[in-house]
Amino acid sequence: MKFRFPIVIIDEDFRSENSSGLGIRVLAKAIEEEGLEVLGVTSYGDLTSFAQQQSRASAFILSIDDEEIVEEKPEAIEQLRNFVAEIRYRNEEIPIFLHGETRTSRHIPNDVLRELHGFIHMNEDTPEFVARLIIREAKAYLDSLPPPFFKALTHYAADGSYSWHCPGHSGGVAFLKSPVGQMFHQFFGENMLRADVCNAVDELGQLLDHTGPVAASERNAARIYNCDHLYFVTNGTSTSNKIVWNSTVAPGDIVVVDRNCHKSVLHSIILTGAIPVFLMPTRNHFGIIGPIPKSEFAWENIQKKIERNPFATDKKAKPRVLTITQSTYDGVLYNVEEIKEMLDGKIDTLHFDEAWLPHATFHDFYGDYHAIGADRPRCKESMVFSTQSTHKLLAGLSQASQILVQDAVNNTLDRDVFNEAYLMHTSTSPQYSIIASCDVAAAMMEAPGGTALVEESLKEALDFRRAMRKVDEEWGADWWFKVWGPNDLSEDGLEERDAWMLKANERWHGFGNLAEGFNMLDPIKATIITPGLDVEGDFSDAFGIPAAIVTKYLAEHGVIVEKTGLYSFFIMFTIGITKGRWNTMVAALQQFKDDYDKNQPLWKVLPEFVQKQPRYERVGLRDLCKQIHEVYKANDVARLTTEMYLSDMVPAMKPTDAYAKMAHRKIERVAIDDLEGRVTAVLLTPYPPGIPLLIPGERFNKVIVNYLKFAREFNEKFPGFETDNHGLVKQVVDGKSFYYVDCVLQES
Repeated sequence: MKFRFPIVIIDEDFRSENSSGLGIRVLAKAIEEEGLEVLGVTSYGDLTSFAQQQSRASAFILSIDDEEIVEEKPEAIEQLRNFVAEIRYRNEEIPIFLHGETRTSRHIPNDVLRELHGFIHMNEDTPEFVARLIIREAKAYLDSLPPPFFKALTHYAADGSYSWHCPGHSGGVAFLKSPVGQMFHQFFGENMLRADVCNAVDELGQLLDHTGPVAASERNAARIYNCDHLYFVTNGTSTSNKIVWNSTVAPGDIVVVDRNCHKSVLHSIILTGAIPVFLMPTRNHFGIIGPIPKSEFAWENIQKKIERNPFATDKKAKPRVLTITQSTYDGVLYNVEEIKEMLDGKIDTLHFDEAWLPHATFHDFYGDYHAIGADRPRCKESMVFSTQSTHKLLAGLSQASQILVQDAVNNTLDRDVFNEAYLMHTSTSPQYSIIASCDVAAAMMEAPGGTALVEESLKEALDFRRAMRKVDEEWGADWWFKVWGPNDLSEDGLEERDAWMLKANERWHGFGNLAEGFNMLDPIKATIITPGLDVEGDFSDAFGIPAAIVTKYLAEHGVIVEKTGLYSFFIMFTIGITKGRWNTMVAALQQFKDDYDKNQPLWKVLPEFVQKQPRYERVGLRDLCKQIHEVYKANDVARLTTEMYLSDMVPAMKPTDAYAKMAHRKIERVAIDDLEGRVTAVLLTPYPPGIPLLIPGERFNKVIVNYLKFAREFNEKFPGFETDNHGLVKQVVDGKSFYYVDCVLQES
């Protein structure tokens, strides 16, 4: 299969009519006649930007001659050194050749010389010979790039084999028999469809039993991620979490769970029949979920929680698993080594849901604030699992995930037993493109490239924060957006991890008296705070700008964010974010401020939204912000949402038993006004923040019911800005909406 990786020539004479220009163009022609593309430029331009082209090139040819070095341009050698350093910062392997006269080599410093693959002396060999020499090195480099499974898949897709196995489109041929199928084929392309194959293809190996190129790629990824075992998962970290749980937890087992967990962990509790005890996180009035206080991890406190649980029959039983959300949505991290030290041997398995943290192991900035990494000490007894969403912050396709395992000194993973749980949750028809993306995403993070990618993400995130602060200083005299985070954004902020630590009682985070050194904020997670609410939950009397209006505005201007809260929204600086993207975000926010200040009509600034909701046609942008802000303020909704998540959640049944009532239809739909004291049979998950509020088997309390009443009234008043609550059943009668929750049927 042919890939497009040109050989890049950088020579100021490339387009000149002198002998040097003629010579380099003859060489370029010889290379092209051998079938490779040549890209010729006359200067380095911006060194950093040009060096990033290493991802698109198969080799570099750099021109420099004796006169430049010794007489006319002594700075040329420094420019050469800087460019080579920029390339090697990202890529240790790409061939770099120097093109000059015969004496060039003795004038090149050794630190540059050792990074080169050779010298080209045009007057000593034919252009054809030199071209073949360069092409040999370029092809050897390209052949070394694909990791095992991706290489096998590209070879299979290109070898022209007839497909007699699933899937039924037979390499895309079926689509060609239909007009709409033709569209589908043209959109996705030949390679994607030829690579969509069945597990009957032996030469690609098996995901389900981890053989062949799949196994080789998982071993390669385990080496790159510095873990003992690694498994690719093709249907998301929701499934990775369930695999970990089903491999360790059985009915009746006690489990210790972060109350701020993904719903897949709660689904795992239901599936396994476990008895959960919850560790309660902090929360500020911006709606940002903070860390679980270190005291909650103390073994004596966990024991007290177990003793108070009415369904834990054996109060002395060792919990089977601890699951912690390692990197909250907004980027709060835990010191994993401290958790391991506190709980090693007291809980069988320490599971860190690192869906939002697969990048951390590739940069020293993160230190001990991720689960598994190079030179990290092992637990003596407890096995450590990390489940990661490759697709969230690295370069995986959607649903690409992986499970990392670190063996304990006295407890190693039984791969065969673990694979039984893996088989339970893995499709027998996995999407091979997702497997390949897991494979490639790992290979991309091989040092030094992976470190450089994470470094660039961190720097872009810091530059964005500084740019937002600069706008505030120069233009935001009346109001501007804030980026949630510490005040220290100095140029050495990236090297100074202490600036990103969550220290006790600092006002910016609002999480109270936190333990020293236990929590850190990941800089690449940026939560933008809109005006109108402070961290104590007090609403502004002057004005407020609800975040839902800002993000709807941004969406109509081509900027889509990850998560929206009451007065905050969230963006991530993944390895795919560029200066162009975040500068566009800053520009769009400036445009919003301008339109808000002018109170532009919604038909003008939100035309798509107004077309769906014509009732807002004559409303101004500032007027709508004021209306919603006043409703939020009147209902004190920031404190209400904080209190409901921190209120006492009383378990009335085991989660699995409550879910069984739903499966057996021993439930009834209860109206919001009648919910207090009832036992839910379903997960209740408000968006924002998308964290389950109640799980099956827990009782509704007054605070939660009050929130649902507010949501009902708000949805009626502001259609198009509805508060979404998964678990609520909506029924429309005579144009009016009624809301219900499926609760366990009360025995008469």
